[in-house]
Amino acid sequence: MVERGRPALFNIPAHRSFSDALVAGLLARHGDDPVKLAQGMVLLPGNRAIRSISDAFVRKSGGGLLLPRLVALGDAELGEQVGGALDPLGEQDAIPPAVGPMQRQMILARLVQDVSPRPVDAGQALQLAGTLASVLDQMQVERLSVAALRDIQLSDALSAHWQRSLDLLTVLLDRWPQELKRLGCIDLAERRNRLFDRVAERWKESPPRHFVVAAGISTTAPAIAGLLRRIAAMPHGMVVFAGLDQNMDADAWEAIGPFDPDPVTGRIPAGHETHPQYGLKRLLDRMSATRDDVAQWRWGSEHDARAVRGRNISNAMLPPRLTTRWRDLKTADRSLAGVEALEVATPGEEAQAIAIALREALETAGKTAALVTPDRQLATRVSAHLKRWNIEADDSAGQPLSRLPPGTLLIAMAQAVAERFAPVTLLALLKHPLVMRGEDRLPWLERVRGLDLLLRGPRPQAGLLGIDLLLAPREGEDRQRDLRARIGAWWPQARSLLAPLEAAFAGAPDLSAQLAAIREQAGLLSREAVWAGHQGRAAAELFADMEDHAGDGPREADMRSLPILLDHMLGGVAVRPPQGGHPRIAILGLIEARLMQADIMILGGLNEGVWPGMPAPDPWLAPSIRKDLGLPGLESRIGLAAHDFASALGAPQVLITRARRGAGGPAVASRFWLRLKAMAGPQWKSADRYADFARDIDRPALFRPAARPRPVPPASVRPKLVPVTDVDRLKADPYAFYARRILRLARLDPVDADAGPAWRGTAVHEILQRWAEAATLDPADLEDRARAMFARPDVHPLLRALWQPRLIEAIRWIAAEVTKDKGEGRSILAVEREGRTEIAGITLTGKADRIDRMTDGTLAIVDYKTGKPPSARQVRAGFALQLGLLGLIAEHGGFPGIEGRAVAGCFEYWSLAKKGDAFGYRESPVDPLGKRDKIVTADFTAYVHDLFEQAAAGYLNGTMPFEAQVNPEVASYGDYDQLMRLEEWYGRDDG
Repeated sequence: MVERGRPALFNIPAHRSFSDALVAGLLARHGDDPVKLAQGMVLLPGNRAIRSISDAFVRKSGGGLLLPRLVALGDAELGEQVGGALDPLGEQDAIPPAVGPMQRQMILARLVQDVSPRPVDAGQALQLAGTLASVLDQMQVERLSVAALRDIQLSDALSAHWQRSLDLLTVLLDRWPQELKRLGCIDLAERRNRLFDRVAERWKESPPRHFVVAAGISTTAPAIAGLLRRIAAMPHGMVVFAGLDQNMDADAWEAIGPFDPDPVTGRIPAGHETHPQYGLKRLLDRMSATRDDVAQWRWGSEHDARAVRGRNISNAMLPPRLTTRWRDLKTADRSLAGVEALEVATPGEEAQAIAIALREALETAGKTAALVTPDRQLATRVSAHLKRWNIEADDSAGQPLSRLPPGTLLIAMAQAVAERFAPVTLLALLKHPLVMRGEDRLPWLERVRGLDLLLRGPRPQAGLLGIDLLLAPREGEDRQRDLRARIGAWWPQARSLLAPLEAAFAGAPDLSAQLAAIREQAGLLSREAVWAGHQGRAAAELFADMEDHAGDGPREADMRSLPILLDHMLGGVAVRPPQGGHPRIAILGLIEARLMQADIMILGGLNEGVWPGMPAPDPWLAPSIRKDLGLPGLESRIGLAAHDFASALGAPQVLITRARRGAGGPAVASRFWLRLKAMAGPQWKSADRYADFARDIDRPALFRPAARPRPVPPASVRPKLVPVTDVDRLKADPYAFYARRILRLARLDPVDADAGPAWRGTAVHEILQRWAEAATLDPADLEDRARAMFARPDVHPLLRALWQPRLIEAIRWIAAEVTKDKGEGRSILAVEREGRTEIAGITLTGKADRIDRMTDGTLAIVDYKTGKPPSARQVRAGFALQLGLLGLIAEHGGFPGIEGRAVAGCFEYWSLAKKGDAFGYRESPVDPLGKRDKIVTADFTAYVHDLFEQAAAGYLNGTMPFEAQVNPEVASYGDYDQLMRLEEWYGRDDG
């Protein structure tokens, strides 16, 4: 065997298109013999790189071509398995199989639960198992043993938390080999190490007769570095690096690190792991090579930028202590010709501008464009904007399964069960687009919408029993009786599909049974649509894998943790459409963009925390412990992101973008952005035209804001029967009266609403009505009826616990006041009594909460309030006339059962709110002498009569328009603000 004296190491600089340059060189060396080319092998970082190289071969060949074997060796995250092409090269019988990723995560989650001193639910255990597996992989990749953990000496500066974490990690890593031995497997990272070692040893003894090229691999793992060293030494082997900076001088190169130990302290100074060249330099060190051993790849392509771009990228990425050199750079060495920057206000504007730039690239035949960003929200927005022009971008990252219909259905089922079929989660499940797919979906949705209406308001009891009680017939008045009966007839069909879920989670926690129940019922609910198509197949494969290994998984699987568990597992699966997207437009993540280059590269989301992203914390190992172990620091990921950024800057045309605001507030520009801007100085070129296009594309040519609405309906539709509660609305906001009484639009209560004042008021009135219907009007009976109302099975226990004590206190106050009044000669005539009278041609109706007979024979009108009563000022202005109008009806003899005409001489609000230290107090809007700017009691009904006549003459009997917000100072609920398009006209001069 003959080895060359100098390793065959080459570099394709950042300003060249890596794929095209590599293919051009391979064809120049081996393309004269198609068979010789086909017999060769190219080792690449990942599957995306294989696709990129394949496309480059197609572009370069111009016809038919036999490709060399393209093998995915693994990427920087070591997340891909070794290509099957390498397996036959060694004696694989001696290497045990690798444990499956799902089985490993399940077992590790169980171990976490077993050794944790505190209870850990299944969802948390699986998340911790994922990070634990990452630590395990990193240690195996760096060939560190568990013994290295025991030798770590923690400093006093570290908290006790890290000592506990380290102890727990040591126990777990001690137990893990026992599990592997039981399974007869080894870890995937360890198997890859052995495989790479075996291949390197085999090729040392018997090198392949045909060429072997390792291209674009930047992983610093010792096993891969050894394999690359062996390839570079083989007679027909070559290692081709991507973006190794050969423009840096020796001082800058050495300033990156890693550094030798300090001769005095023995400590190793930290290297600049965030530098884009740090990883490649470390790889060269592990290959026992230097930068001087690396030759420049001679071939290029028409997709390359000018060579000066590479020098300028090198200058922009100088180590921090050398950035003072920027002051002395010549104009040519700081120029960024072909690079433009776009800074906009918001992420939405950024996405729109990027979409326009991508669309512009398609105007040139054959021109390609790519967006590279780690920001998935930005990528999703850009994809949505491109659909304006019917462009489906080829998004390499795909979509997480947890956000696609099959995943959202499975998570919705888990959430519904975990929250015991609470209204919001139940309706979200029943309305899911996959549920009842087919011809039965429309009738199904009609019934679900009916259930939605019944669930408006406070939450019923937990579980399916709560829905049963909600739909049961009710005694007394029920405005939703017909709807309740219709939905009650349909509910057994829906219940039969949900009951197995409730039953599966009712017994002892069993993850296998829970997953099986969700799988079975998901198929029934969706008519098997959840498992159809490429998305459904991905969900089915994941669920089958989870079910197969759930027996090895967490022992305690509380149903409340299941949504977190499924969201975590489904979120880890990315699904891409099988048909791809537009051939000339691509959206790439950082990993996918490595080794790829388009004619115009758009680097989006250049804000700190996005690109580069914040390193994810390691819950097991403190940064100082990682350093002492020799593991890569968390900030090494920033170095990888910097290398990706520097490589992408080498395209012929580059557009870098950022938004000044992020989702959470003002954003800080990325350190990469700031470096380029500081180095370029006056050469910094802005692409403001795209921001202008983004603002103009959705700007209407003619803007006609809505005027203040003033509908004038004909007299025939103006109501002649008006409740007293709507007269206040007519006076304060005529348009709201119009919307409610003429258009008959009413606001729906929210689903699962809090038991607010409206609910409490309804509860109090129901209690008082039942009290009146008993015909005793005994104050002692009042509290018993309140407790009976709360004891009903359809009242949720939470409402019973929160509101019963407060309402009972208020009810007791009412009973005490009634007893006191009775002792003074005041008697109750009617409770919850309907009445009506005709005034100015309008029938006025109203329900009096209570009408009492005073000792002087006059009537007292009582209105119960759960909150603060209206002020005297509101009453005088005509915005709170209910008490006076009820008194007017009483004086006209409009209340049945109250014989003869009587004068209303007392008007009281009985508020159940807290005042001082007690619940309940009385308030009157009138005064016998008109004190404190109140209306004189004797004049009150006449005053109210005049105000009502004026309003009726203009709005009900006349032609006055129902203008919106006539009195904006009056507080309203804003129920009709959207209908009246308030935001468009309110506050304008012409409004």
